[in-house]
Amino acid sequence: MPLRVVIGEDSVLLLAGLTKLLESAGFTVAATAANATELLAAVAEARPDLVIADVRMPPTHTDEGIRAALAIRAQWPEIAILVLSQYVEERYAADLLSANTSSIGYLLKDRVADVTEFLDALRRVASGGTALDPEVVAQLLVRRGSDPLQALTQRERDVLALMAEGRSNAEIGAALVITDSAVSKHINSIFGKLGLHPGDTGHRRVLAVLRYLGAAPAS
Repeated sequence: MPLRVVIGEDSVLLLAGLTKLLESAGFTVAATAANATELLAAVAEARPDLVIADVRMPPTHTDEGIRAALAIRAQWPEIAILVLSQYVEERYAADLLSANTSSIGYLLKDRVADVTEFLDALRRVASGGTALDPEVVAQLLVRRGSDPLQALTQRERDVLALMAEGRSNAEIGAALVITDSAVSKHINSIFGKLGLHPGDTGHRRVLAVLRYLGAAPAS
């Protein structure tokens, strides 16, 4: 079955472009909304697989969209959420990431340059993964202020940063020009240094990313 999407976007041109792009890629746009109130109502009625929400929506164009995303995540945790924004709202981004460890994306509009990668990010989020813009990761790290990951090598940091973007092992290997085996070794080392063991509750990969972003407490 096609993935059902609700889009919250007040720009008429961007909304039309997103709708056309998604429908041509096999998604079903179940509803659209021009403000946060409409977005919440549309999600309550359509119960989509995925919500795409702009951070800043009417009436104040400050944080209505991402606050609506937080409300959706709290009320319907099974619905995947991809936030699209021109800005990084550090406080709300951290809240969104700490509310649940799966099906979350945060991409910056001006940095979405490849349609295929954008659609891949949507599908990854809808299937339970994460998709985070590197700038979002960088600003959350700055907001955190201190670095509890000093035990990691630079290569392990590079691997973890790519994991935070939602990259697979193969994509990490291609980006860093290393083998899949080397990627696996680095990831296992990261898990060990962060105290994430096979018997831990939750997905260790996501927990490592959240630890990296400072959204989850250390063991």
